Amino acid sequence: MTISSAAYVAAIQEAIDRVGTEQGDLVAGAADLLTATLQAGGVIQAFGCGHSEALAMEIAGRAGGLVPTSKIALRDIVLYGGEPTSALTDPELERTPSVAHRLYELAPVQPGDAFVIASNSGVNGAIVEMAQLVKQRGHALIAITSLTHSARVPSRHPSGLKLTDLADVVLDNGAPYGDATLPYDGGATGAVSSITAALLAQQIVAEVVARLLALGVTPPVYLSDNVPGGREHNHELEARYAGRIRRGA
Repeated sequence: MTISSAAYVAAIQEAIDRVGTEQGDLVAGAADLLTATLQAGGVIQAFGCGHSEALAMEIAGRAGGLVPTSKIALRDIVLYGGEPTSALTDPELERTPSVAHRLYELAPVQPGDAFVIASNSGVNGAIVEMAQLVKQRGHALIAITSLTHSARVPSRHPSGLKLTDLADVVLDNGAPYGDATLPYDGGATGAVSSITAALLAQQIVAEVVARLLALGVTPPVYLSDNVPGGREHNHELEARYAGRIRRGA
């Protein structure tokens, strides 16, 4: 295969077409869960480690997105938990199950909240432990992961479980094993998961907004801070969820 920007565009377009059109029922199921959460006064909690943190940023706090959303990230143990910044340099951090309990305790989570957790592999300790904890506490859970990659690697959690074993709805980001889609002798380049996960996140949000409108509810959606009146609009909506939503750094 020729490695080029054009080859990457072709590969990612194929992935987008497949991911975006073949999971309609699952996207609808995720939207149903999140709409019910919002209607009941809950908040959507989003979590991901490594590059999967981009999924949490896609859900929580961006223009066109839902206001009652909150981002959980590994750095919260420093920002809100008082750990030294050196804790974030530990390469085993996202593989450590106990960190999930600390993150959950530090987050402004309430019983009626729902979770969206992203992990390309779906096997690391912090991710699986968070998913277990979320389900033990009675929260709805949507997972975004690579089914292909997850199926080919063992769990790194003591239970042997993977993210796919715990979620109420599992969405496939369509990424190949190893994430990169353009192979060459000795490796591959052209990652997929961040782009397709963002696509799924935006599809879910669009479906939630559509459901709220159908119910006669004005969706609590962010405007860009960079349009006239946007900041004022956003602050007014955020005030309804004071102390319950977090964007982080």
